[in-house]
Amino acid sequence: MPFADANGQKLYYTDSGGDGPAVLLSHGFLMGHDMWNHQVTALQDGYRVIAYDERGWGQSEFTSPFTFWDMADDAIALLDHLGIAQAVLGGMSQGGFLTLRAALRYPDRVRGMILIDTQARAWVEEEITGFTGLLDTVLAGGWNDELVAMFYGLLFGPGFDDPYWSGKWRSRPPETVIPAWECLRDRDDVTDRLGEIACPALIVHGEVDAGIAIEDGRVLEDKLPNVVGFCAVPGAGHTPNVERPDIVNPAIRSFLDELS
Repeated sequence: MPFADANGQKLYYTDSGGDGPAVLLSHGFLMGHDMWNHQVTALQDGYRVIAYDERGWGQSEFTSPFTFWDMADDAIALLDHLGIAQAVLGGMSQGGFLTLRAALRYPDRVRGMILIDTQARAWVEEEITGFTGLLDTVLAGGWNDELVAMFYGLLFGPGFDDPYWSGKWRSRPPETVIPAWECLRDRDDVTDRLGEIACPALIVHGEVDAGIAIEDGRVLEDKLPNVVGFCAVPGAGHTPNVERPDIVNPAIRSFLDELS
């Protein structure tokens, strides 16, 4: 299994290989590198697609506490490990949080951004309180059916049902999410710095996202200087690349082909 020693972490990753332009994909909270399977399959004929488990998730070994700035450093260190000078960075939700920070800190390394159901702002107190209550319930009693259903409502649109994800959550000791949760809760606001990011960006957002409202995606569209497309995905929730790859993959492919 491929692991990279990157920024003091041991990151598990998959790499489609090849000589095509590089695309590095960063996943969301409660997910993992495998949430990108549809995209890897769709893009690997023309692009070198790398997906990995971020700090706190999957098979990666990590130190804590950490911030999304640290995770941005991890992403660039993974590119260094792979000998990649520049890549398009794609990120869903928290993967987008770290992608924005990587573009701010390493502008010469980020060829473009694919931002899926993400935001630049920090949480307000009401959001922190609501999510803390959910997490505390999981920590106290584990992943019962009611909690799984609640998180499904946050992460997926109505009618989406794939037992793979609930099985993934149930197999993980609840307390292991605490470092990643603290990072998520305490993140800073980079809205006022979006104007510094010059690289092209594609924004993708589920129209019925209950985790991050589509209005937050519109803020990115308004404030980033070089947005070349906004793909609103009908009926999709917080993970449209998992729910509706039939819509998301062509949008990503078109964006990448234009860059190339």
